[in-house]
Amino acid sequence: MSKLGFSSLAIHAGQSPDPTTGAVNVPIYATSTYVQEGIGKNKGYEYSRVSNPTRTALEESLAALEGGHSAHVFASGMAAIQAVLMRCSAGDHIICGSNVYGGTPRLFNQVLSRFGLRFTYVDTRDLGAVEKAFAREGNRTRLLFVETPTNPLMELCDLHACAALAHSFGAELVVDNTFMSPFFQRPLDLGADIVVHSTTKFLNGHSDGLGGVAVVNTEERAEQLRFQQKCTGGILSPFECFLLLRGVKTLPVRMRQHDANGRRIAQWLTTRRQVERVFYPGLTSHPQHELAKRQMTGFGSMISFETGSLERANHVLSKVRLCSLAESLGGVETLISHPATMTHAALGAEGREAIGITDGMVRISVGLEDPEDIEADLGQALLG
Repeated sequence: MSKLGFSSLAIHAGQSPDPTTGAVNVPIYATSTYVQEGIGKNKGYEYSRVSNPTRTALEESLAALEGGHSAHVFASGMAAIQAVLMRCSAGDHIICGSNVYGGTPRLFNQVLSRFGLRFTYVDTRDLGAVEKAFAREGNRTRLLFVETPTNPLMELCDLHACAALAHSFGAELVVDNTFMSPFFQRPLDLGADIVVHSTTKFLNGHSDGLGGVAVVNTEERAEQLRFQQKCTGGILSPFECFLLLRGVKTLPVRMRQHDANGRRIAQWLTTRRQVERVFYPGLTSHPQHELAKRQMTGFGSMISFETGSLERANHVLSKVRLCSLAESLGGVETLISHPATMTHAALGAEGREAIGITDGMVRISVGLEDPEDIEADLGQALLG
């Protein structure tokens, strides 16, 4: 399978026809346990918290798409991130990007810090600042956790440089690759040690199933995450695995159209006088456009734009009709949201101000509708 192209892997990796019936799609193995032939004799499965054939197929598929040693799925993206962090011990230090999904620092600051993990937040665009954060801790930093592009400011960090820096201090680089999917960005190829996704988003693609995955590059890390799945039990159900396998089959086709629509809508937004600024790495005006071209093969469909005030943002969000005001992203439908009161509300006003998230910012996950219809909907909302 490793020699196949991405689209072929998306359809076939981990998804061989069922040997019993010849079914093209991997069955939903809705079982909690498995009959054993005798003491210590089984057919590779003992209990579905530990492993399940539908989950195995999905994990093989996602590992192939990210180019990893193995993939490990969990009940949500946050559960996957928690599993990665639970490999740490009290006293360990973690460096995290200052602009990431709001639920990530909420988990770090309000839950994991209570168990002795220590966190420092830095602007990961500034490698000097990242290096200083490492230097202050000596070799006590266990992880560098980054998101690129970031949610919702669409800031990038140089993954190759971040990996080299982390490794020079004996730390791991963990990358949240949710916004790009492995179709447009493969962090493991750029030196990362672990890649996480909220599979709820682009990998699933249909807004109908929660999930998360951590993809690793060594057997040692694989064993650590298998242990987390077995011990903590936050695994993905067979039905959710089935939905995700179905979504992955169309990932390349969907991402190409997401990207085409995203580029068009971003450019269109720059022509609207009601829009003060557009945040999208595919625009030549983006300060890291050249980095985006180097480490990504597309720019995706996540866009943020500045309306200038909470009143203006609320006006736009209340007037859209085709676009759906909702949390989440990556579905076939266009979703529009307000980061200050939705994804990043937990940061508080001061926390949002510190990283540049304003009350007037709006975020769009551009879907697969006809782009003319998306433009018409946003146009009437901006003008109304």
